[in-house]
Order: sequence, then C-alpha cells, then structure tokens
Amino acid sequence: MYDISYFKAEHPEEVHAFMRAHPFAFICGADENGLPAATQVPILFEEREGKLFLQGHFMKKQDHTNAFYENPNVLLVFSGAHSYVSASWYTNKQEASTWNYQSVHAAGIIRFQDEAFLLRLLTQLTAHFEDEHSPSLVKNIDEIYIHKMMKAIVGFEVEVKSLRHVFKMSQNRDAQSYSNIISHLQEQEGDPKEVARLMKEKNKL
Repeated sequence: MYDISYFKAEHPEEVHAFMRAHPFAFICGADENGLPAATQVPILFEEREGKLFLQGHFMKKQDHTNAFYENPNVLLVFSGAHSYVSASWYTNKQEASTWNYQSVHAAGIIRFQDEAFLLRLLTQLTAHFEDEHSPSLVKNIDEIYIHKMMKAIVGFEVEVKSLRHVFKMSQNRDAQSYSNIISHLQEQEGDPKEVARLMKEKNKL
C-alpha cells in the first residue's frame, strides 16, 4: 500500500466509517501454489471483544473459494470515489499529475462457517440493504427456496489482523492548488464531483 503519513484519516473511526459506507469489498488471496485468486462481495461488520470481523458469503466450487480453503490468508480492499488530478491545476504546473482516492486494506484469516451462520448472515444482509417492508427480505421468502439456495453458497468470517488505509485527497498541496483542484473536479460528473465534495468537507470549505 502507498503509505504516506499525511495521506491518513485524522481519527481511527473514520476508517471504519469508510468501510461501512463502501461495503462491496474486493477480497483476494492465493492458493496453495501461490496463484492469485480474487472476487468481490458485500460485507457485514461485527465487533466482538475489541476485534473487527468481516462477514460475507461465496458461491461454492469457485476458484477463489477453493483457494481460500487451501490458504486462509486474505486481504479485503474497500475503495471509494477516485479521480485524476492534473498538474495543470497546481500553482506550480511543472510537477507530476496524480490520482486522488481513498482505500482501506484489511488483512486477516478467513474461516468458513456452518449453515446456521449462513442463514443469519443472509437474513442480516437483506435486512441491511432492503427496505424494512420489502418482500425480498429473507424472512419473507419461502423457506424451502432459501435452504435450496443455501446449498450452493458458504458463509465466511474474517478476523481482521491488520488494517491499513490511504486517504489521498491532495493534503500535500498549497491552499491555492487545493482550491483549484476542487474547482476543476466540481465541473465534472460522477467520481470527480464526489472527490471534490470530500475535499471540501475535509477542509470545511
């Protein structure tokens, strides 16, 4: 990870809040032969005895699932809005252009769980992402269908052993350059506009 002191959150709780706001995580690892494996999954969070646990589920018999059974060391990456930043926006335009982004890397050991855990997880997932009156809540779906679908998936939990982050939002730029970057990003749509909003929020502009 790009690890520079001034590209960090001011408070540790900001890191957890970021992860919860961007729960569709990229999870990667390697099989017993060292070959890479990865996928993306929605994640739920649980804190127990001062430890952070990340919970989700996979389809069975996939390359990443098989790899994680063989080698339980995994890395989950949580990413947010990002954008190109042109050096032409700096007061000194003879410097390198760059990219603004936010990312959290959570490393730990993955442990596959039983069916009772999986059912609780699916129930919690739909409760978290669906409206409280949604017909698609697990509790509102036929039990036979749910248990049939569960045969094809497996639940997991990762105990986080290491949590690192980079919140690179032009903190190393002078005030005028910082303001110029925001102005140019605000003229765009999608991620650049969101990066501009985050930069303004961080410096209460």
